[in-house]
Amino acid sequence: MTLTTTQAFSKFLEDITATDNQKSTFIPNRKASVDEDMGKAFPSTSDMPYFEGILMGSASKGTIIRPLDDIDVLAVFSNKNGAWSKYAYDSKSFIYRIREAYAGTKIQQVGTRGQAVRVFYKTGGHVDVAPVFYRGNDVYHLPNGTGGWLLTAPTVANAWFSEKNKALGYHLGPVVRLIKTWNRAHSKHFRSFHLETVAATTFSSLGSNYRDALQKFFEWAPRYLNVSDPGGQGGDLSTYLSWMSRQNLIQALNTAADRAKKANEAEGRGDHAEAKRLWRIILGDTFPIS
Repeated sequence: MTLTTTQAFSKFLEDITATDNQKSTFIPNRKASVDEDMGKAFPSTSDMPYFEGILMGSASKGTIIRPLDDIDVLAVFSNKNGAWSKYAYDSKSFIYRIREAYAGTKIQQVGTRGQAVRVFYKTGGHVDVAPVFYRGNDVYHLPNGTGGWLLTAPTVANAWFSEKNKALGYHLGPVVRLIKTWNRAHSKHFRSFHLETVAATTFSSLGSNYRDALQKFFEWAPRYLNVSDPGGQGGDLSTYLSWMSRQNLIQALNTAADRAKKANEAEGRGDHAEAKRLWRIILGDTFPIS
């Protein structure tokens, strides 16, 4: 049976969404493995005892897409034995100490800007472990990649996104997953957290017509690139974009907006083959066209 554009979208969204097993078992098990590894390496008797792990990022928001990208875990360390004073001026030593805890057990490397330890599992996939000290009021000290620290409040940002998703009838999560597939298929101009925040800021209402929502996002997003960290600590989330990379992102959004408009027009006149052809260009080669 030939799929309509609506049916193709439904199938594609199902294909890119984490499975029930991944959500209930795989992701929690990866987070639990961080707790186990950190708990063994930094027990309560350590000068830097491990306190808890908090699942963060796309996996915690429900915006992760298949094939699963990195899973983010905030690894919170206790200061009960004065560890903070030891590393307050040397976050590099702190993060390298976390990396050394994995020596001989898994392949690992320090992640982006030295803010996380990327743990590659022998069975496939990886987890980004972001080690932090708790400051208070849901704010954490995170290594800034140059030896100092920055403040972050990811649990506050997660709660903000969750409230936005609820206010938008729980349509924000699916739309973000679709936008992420576009981003993945077209040079990954956006960082994930920035993309999620732009999408949550762009929409004041959302319905179940995700084709229309994508067209609106591509059209409107260039005006919302300068968004602040909803956790209240990171400032403008677009500062990683150079002038040229910003222009490239805007051009990519404009191109996608034009194609999405043409796809929706084709669907409107009953030409599902053309609509699906265009959506495949936008969303990548796994979008169904038969």
